[in-house]
Amino acid sequence: MSILLLIAKGFEIYDNLNKNLKETLNYLIVGFLTTVVSIVSYNIFRFVISNITVCTVLSWICAVLFAYITNRIFVFNSKEKNIVKEAASFTASRIFSLLVEIAVMFILTSPFKINDRIAKIIVQFIIVVLNYITSKIFVFKKKN
Repeated sequence: MSILLLIAKGFEIYDNLNKNLKETLNYLIVGFLTTVVSIVSYNIFRFVISNITVCTVLSWICAVLFAYITNRIFVFNSKEKNIVKEAASFTASRIFSLLVEIAVMFILTSPFKINDRIAKIIVQFIIVVLNYITSKIFVFKKKN
């Protein structure tokens, strides 16, 4: 089978998935890409800034900007007209997860002495799950 046929088959399978499964799959893809943005930007900032918390906050800003746009368009297909309200709600939920991220980064790097770059990867798994729950329940909730 050629690669194009495999890709076409993959899209056919994807199209036949139920809506909730598609949303979850899309979130995992966007969550993975957001994690990449977070980790790459964190490492870029670490080249010039020695403070782990500052680097975490800056990488968080990059990740949140990327995540809001991609979640709105590709995951939750939001039709909310009040984008400012939606973006504020999204940012508030991500501030909560940022506080969790900072706390877990501190715990892993201080008492447990885990390398900050390794800790950053570990923390991202927790954050992806937390962000999906808050996005689904509080930010992009479907109106009846």
